[in-house]
Amino acid sequence: MPDREAGGRPAAILIAGPTASGKSALAARLAQRHDGVVINTDSMQVYADLRRLTARPDPDEEARVPHRLYGHVDGAVNYSVGHFSRDATALLLTLDGRLPVFVGGTGLYFRALEQGFSELPPVPEAVRAQVRGAAEGRPTEALHTDLARHDPEGAARLRPSDRMRVMRALEIFFATGRPIASFYGDPVPGPLAGWNLEKIFLAPDRAVLRARIDVRFRTMIAEGALDEVARLRSRSLDPMLPVMRAHGVPGLIAHLDGAVSLEDAILRGQADTRAYAKRQFTWFRHQMGEGWHWMDPEAAQVEL
Repeated sequence: MPDREAGGRPAAILIAGPTASGKSALAARLAQRHDGVVINTDSMQVYADLRRLTARPDPDEEARVPHRLYGHVDGAVNYSVGHFSRDATALLLTLDGRLPVFVGGTGLYFRALEQGFSELPPVPEAVRAQVRGAAEGRPTEALHTDLARHDPEGAARLRPSDRMRVMRALEIFFATGRPIASFYGDPVPGPLAGWNLEKIFLAPDRAVLRARIDVRFRTMIAEGALDEVARLRSRSLDPMLPVMRAHGVPGLIAHLDGAVSLEDAILRGQADTRAYAKRQFTWFRHQMGEGWHWMDPEAAQVEL
């Protein structure tokens, strides 16, 4: 494990892992033990609109130990890693000696905490509307081909199916005439740069995780996730907003529109979530820095 400060406590604890790996329960237990504050590090749990579908801690859990940066963003906001880094930096100034316990599954957020992030230029609304209008009804793979013509390096960094990031790279190019990678210069420093950190990645057995994901998705539906999505749908938000692309949302909206059955929407949500968990494993293995201690969730509950 990473070295701790004198007295046995690190300056901060970071708990990452794939969705449904038990991160939130471990973070709450460690925060209770060490007079800490649980800080959300998940890009979907920031949104107020989706408590059930993003598995945010429920009010009882939040009452037992302080939780911050959960559900504080409206779904109409395109919340970015820059927003998160600035919010986390401001929050750290208010903790008054309490231990920060960062927990979530968004690798870019964790990387920004230590390594910082690169600011991207703003895109004028007229350019954004033009790019999105031209993309309407076209498959993401075709948009990725367009991006490869204008910005080959940017296209090579992105999965052809990642519509949100492909669109973002196209918007940057048409707003500035420059490839998106040209803005990845000196990053804004991360708020935890130089801190003594304990970094834990929960790595459950893959088969167990897949089964847990499937059960949890059905539980979410039983506990009101479909109603959440119905309220979100009624707002007629831009379908490219992150909240509209949360795992399960597109399929459940298709069901509410009468295009697919509820069972088909559930199966799609489960499959999308399983695929995301697989990408989380891959990303953390290859993209994060040193010092992460991979642990089985059950072992972590006993040893930490």
